[in-house]
Amino acid sequence: MSTPLYEAVVATGSISVDDPRLGVEETRAAFDLLVRMGLLVAEGDRMVPVDPVTVSSLVVAPMGQQGASLISESAQWAQAFTGLGHMWRKAPGVATGAFTEVRGEAINPFIGSVVADAEFELLTAQPQTGRNATTLAAATQRDLAALGRGVKMRTLYQHSARRSRTTHKYVASVSARGAEVRTLDEFFNRLIVVDRRIAVVPGHEGLAVALAVREPSMVAYLVDMFERTWERARPFANRESTVSRDIAAEQRAMTIRMLIAGYADPASAKRLGVSPRTYAGYVSELKGEFEAQTRFQLGYEMGRRGVSGQEAIDGTEGDD
Repeated sequence: MSTPLYEAVVATGSISVDDPRLGVEETRAAFDLLVRMGLLVAEGDRMVPVDPVTVSSLVVAPMGQQGASLISESAQWAQAFTGLGHMWRKAPGVATGAFTEVRGEAINPFIGSVVADAEFELLTAQPQTGRNATTLAAATQRDLAALGRGVKMRTLYQHSARRSRTTHKYVASVSARGAEVRTLDEFFNRLIVVDRRIAVVPGHEGLAVALAVREPSMVAYLVDMFERTWERARPFANRESTVSRDIAAEQRAMTIRMLIAGYADPASAKRLGVSPRTYAGYVSELKGEFEAQTRFQLGYEMGRRGVSGQEAIDGTEGDD
């Protein structure tokens, strides 16, 4: 209501304090506001308008100064809490003890804060499932910041990650900063180890729950498992034809092991890090290779030829 009244006063040049329009409650409230803001000033028994630019400098500038002061103060508080958070997470006798459960939307900020504390090493195992473009974009920024601080980083993926364009972009970015990335045919669960003092693993309820482990013996055990797995993995950057054939053979062997073990297709696909449709394609290829029409026939032929799915691991061959 203030703007229309101001426009009317500007059009006539002034307004009397006894103007009948001011008898209306809403108009009177607008008039009082214009006076308080300094947009109307007294000149005799009339009120005349003032250039808004002049008033703006008197009103907006102090608000801007107050806003800048609040921003500065909030930044100081954020820095103080960040420092306290670093100290709290690194304290050996922290009140949460050796294990901390983190749930839902709090997981990613927690992981971000833990990685931000890394001083010399990051070990990560990342199954392909759930690593979408948004997740990888956030991980890229977080990991590049750590690498920029001189942190050494090693990451494990499943072989299926080699077919993901977003994963290739991520690997190219972190590898350029010195990170090492390898892939493996085996199924493994998500793992992050920071400076060999804290490990983050999924909770028993799934990826909606994370468990931060600070108990030294448990962290050392998880690091040992990572190291053993790392030794069996193949460098992501190696694209030689022999390596590609070996990777294809390892995925074929694992598909056979999944079939022999009787896993359902969704579970088998998850363990291979591929979609159920891709897994079905693997099975179809095996049917063609063994000239089988059904899975029962496929199982019979593999059993008859002594195929176990271990051939790519121990180098043995079944009898044909």
